[in-house]
Amino acid sequence: MRIQDVIRRPLVTEKSTELRDDRNIVAFEVARGANKIEIRRAVEARFEVEVAEVRIANMHGKVRRQGRFVGRRPDWKKAYVRLAGDKTIEFFEGV
Repeated sequence: MRIQDVIRRPLVTEKSTELRDDRNIVAFEVARGANKIEIRRAVEARFEVEVAEVRIANMHGKVRRQGRFVGRRPDWKKAYVRLAGDKTIEFFEGV
């Protein structure tokens, strides 16, 4: 898998913001087929930081309705990446 395809987007939520501020952990939505080693290499190459630990979680898509029709959002994978030392990743610069 290519490095550009591993990281889909950063997850900027209330929980991920607290983790980033308190424990230096950054959350990403990643490709479903990516493993911990590929995620580590992609983050280190893209953001030029050193990664200490990677944890992943498979998220199940929610069931949604539109009137009487029932559908389901796709499953996706989340990665929690702990950065080594005092390195940080800023997604919104100048805010």
